[in-house]
Amino acid sequence: MNIFLSILWNNIIPLSVMIALGITLHRVFSLDIKTLSKLNFYLFSPAIIFRLLYTTDISLEAVVKVLSFFAVFMLLQYGALEAVIRFRGLEKGRRAAMRNSVLFYNSANYGIPLNQLVFSSNPITGSVQVLIMMMQSLVPNTYGIYSVNSHQSSGRDIARTILTQPVIYAIPLGFLFHGFDVTIPKALNIPLDYLANAFIGTALITLGVQLGGMKLSFRHLMLKDILLSCGLRLIGGPLLALAVVWLMNTMTWSSVDSLVAKALIVSSAVPTSLSSVLLAVEFDNEPEFASQAVLVSTTLSILTVTLVIYLLHV
Repeated sequence: MNIFLSILWNNIIPLSVMIALGITLHRVFSLDIKTLSKLNFYLFSPAIIFRLLYTTDISLEAVVKVLSFFAVFMLLQYGALEAVIRFRGLEKGRRAAMRNSVLFYNSANYGIPLNQLVFSSNPITGSVQVLIMMMQSLVPNTYGIYSVNSHQSSGRDIARTILTQPVIYAIPLGFLFHGFDVTIPKALNIPLDYLANAFIGTALITLGVQLGGMKLSFRHLMLKDILLSCGLRLIGGPLLALAVVWLMNTMTWSSVDSLVAKALIVSSAVPTSLSSVLLAVEFDNEPEFASQAVLVSTTLSILTVTLVIYLLHV
């Protein structure tokens, strides 16, 4: 029990404090969530992704293994999710919102600081989280946009929207600049550092502001779907990640050591991403469901993430 409480106090509570500050500020000053979201979306998030990819030494072997894990993990999640969606007989709009609430998890403004706290800023586990964050930034800005628009927009309009997303350019640029050892001029590198360093604090405050503006609905059908979403995200996520790690370790070429395995499992245990809310609001697709899925999963994650870390003996 002492270990459990230590994990809760040292790893989860610091994140919760920052989120609580955002909630409080919103309740007192009614902060503009759209402005904060645009700052994160167009400045801070692309900046930290670019800088992490540019500065982090990630071996090709690590990239292959982490991306292999991510691909199998997402396919398994999608399969489990589709079974639930078909069983529930959800309509198209709710289907897309449910998919996004489970498939898109908070690997950035929750996962990055969590990884740094749990693994004491270990460069190996940090590089794992960077790659997961990269993919979790890319997928919502491609598949996510397609998912919420496929039933109401043409393919050309969807493609045009995807091409305006800054993250899809920050990722290849980060890899290219790192791979070719491009030196960024100091006049540009210092502002880049300022933007990247602002990401974690601003993102956690933004998450708090978003949560502070939400109200939990007790409408039976929506609450049932929200709880299903949270179960698949917070419990199904780490269990599926454990299964994928086990599967990878049965194959010589894809086996991962204990520390990397733990980082992958922890990365899969985080709550629903704000990107699911941003997509829902931007494209008017079940924004109430998306917001409440983030609210409930973030609240429940205080216990579930702590439990995952405790069981992993990190």
